[in-house]
Amino acid sequence: MKQVLIIIASIVVIMAIIIGVLIMSNEHSNNTPTAAAPTTSGNTQTMADGLKITDEKVGTGAVATANSTVTVDYVGTLADGTVFDASARHGGTATFPLSNVIQGWQEGIPGMKVGGVRVLVIPPALGYGSTAQQGIPANSTLTFKITLIAVK
Repeated sequence: MKQVLIIIASIVVIMAIIIGVLIMSNEHSNNTPTAAAPTTSGNTQTMADGLKITDEKVGTGAVATANSTVTVDYVGTLADGTVFDASARHGGTATFPLSNVIQGWQEGIPGMKVGGVRVLVIPPALGYGSTAQQGIPANSTLTFKITLIAVK
């Protein structure tokens, strides 16, 4: 009988240790953000790669996907506020497949609904990087205010 009690006590101790380790492991995993997890502050979401997405107005229409062709109104500015491009300069709205635009747009537009207004702050690595473009210096952070007009 004494041996049975010792075995039961040993099992209880082992189970307590296992439960303690599991609890500590769960607490650690809940407090450690993953590299790919976005962070949110107010209505701005910052992705792991530095892209900042702010919905100024959430639309109610069709949702853009990575494979969509979108029609948008947009204004693009540099960090100092200089406008380097705008759809109005090209006769109004612009229509293009998301597969043909900079990576910041490819990541920042999907999930947006028609009628929505979104601001993307795009770090250089998701824009034009170290390559200067007309009106855009190399290594520029770009800000786009985009209104989604249509999705195909």
